[in-house]
Amino acid sequence: MLENQVVKFVLFQYKGLQNRLFAFRQMGILPNKLKNTKGLVFFKMLGSGGKNGFSIFPNFEVYAFLSVWENEDAFVNFSINNTSIKQAKLKSSQHITFSLISTASHGKWDGINPFVSQNKKPTGAIAVITRATIKSKFLIKFWRNVKPTSQAMEGSKGLKLSIGIGELPLIQQATFSVWENQEAMMEFAYKNTAHKDVIKKTRDLGWYKEEMFSRFEVTDVDGFWEGFDPKNRLV
Repeated sequence: MLENQVVKFVLFQYKGLQNRLFAFRQMGILPNKLKNTKGLVFFKMLGSGGKNGFSIFPNFEVYAFLSVWENEDAFVNFSINNTSIKQAKLKSSQHITFSLISTASHGKWDGINPFVSQNKKPTGAIAVITRATIKSKFLIKFWRNVKPTSQAMEGSKGLKLSIGIGELPLIQQATFSVWENQEAMMEFAYKNTAHKDVIKKTRDLGWYKEEMFSRFEVTDVDGFWEGFDPKNRLV
């Protein structure tokens, strides 16, 4: 069963006060509603920040739903029959779903690693999720380093989409990025000066209580997201 595991990352955008209030309420309501969903192994409701997510100020328009499923059938059944996810999509102004298979993952999220790695090198587009809980005493230093790193990422060759997301404002932060291929991601990760400097600081100073780095093969993309070229679906 574990070898059939699939990961889904869904982005939603909401326009208008009523729809934004609906989305904000779901952050508190959905965890209890979804915790016993058949085939659902792990999930997170995630908010975002301003400036494409990389900001201390929240963005009440954009939210993400990260989920891990026993298999594709479990997710399809959820998508068709679950009223909460159907309502979330209906009220959104745009939404996009990335279907992912884990190819490498290390670290922990809430004390576990929810992603079962297939231990293979992806041949096409990849997605990366980085996640960390920041120690309180390093919050200021962390956020001072976010801007130069995010600016460097935005100009990277092969980057198709990137957004900053999180469970708790300021403290629990994550990034989701989609790259044309693994080579483009590796070029940024290991050769970009701003990124290398931040990674060194996190290691030397021990900024994080908990962290995770996960890489995925993008197997499908469904929906629309402004700035993500619908003519270049990657897969």
